[in-house]
Amino acid sequence: MNITHGECDSVKATATPSPEHQNSHRKIVKKIYKALRDGDTKKLSNLIGTELEWWYHGPHHCHYMMEMLTGKSTLKAFKFKPRRMKVIGDFVIVEGWEEKEEYWVHLWRLKEGIIDEIREYFNTLITLVVHDYEDGGREGRLWRSTSQARVHGSLPDLVVAV
Repeated sequence: MNITHGECDSVKATATPSPEHQNSHRKIVKKIYKALRDGDTKKLSNLIGTELEWWYHGPHHCHYMMEMLTGKSTLKAFKFKPRRMKVIGDFVIVEGWEEKEEYWVHLWRLKEGIIDEIREYFNTLITLVVHDYEDGGREGRLWRSTSQARVHGSLPDLVVAV
């Protein structure tokens, strides 16, 4: 798997996906976390494209997902337990936390049923907003890190525009 690093923090959301689209994307991402939990590298390789764009924001020692996906560490080195999931366009946002020191958000992008991008935010709060330049600059919040994560103390908070 070839991993490239992104350069800026904006994503493109498509029109509101159909319930079938949302369910399909949600199931694929749930399979990723199950494969990670079970140590099933074959299943992972079927779900993730050979060219994966990876973005990361957080402490340098917390590159758990990249290390697991590239084989630099065992799939059980860190336990990702998804707590909340939402589909927005071609992205699936997954949020989880363990203890006060471990809070994460993953934005998975799917293209034709295969993951081609992951944005990993570790110990970083996220607010996902839409900015419609064609409609007079209208802005709106699509998703925000849960209030559960906000009680974990002082964490950086990023705004990701779509």
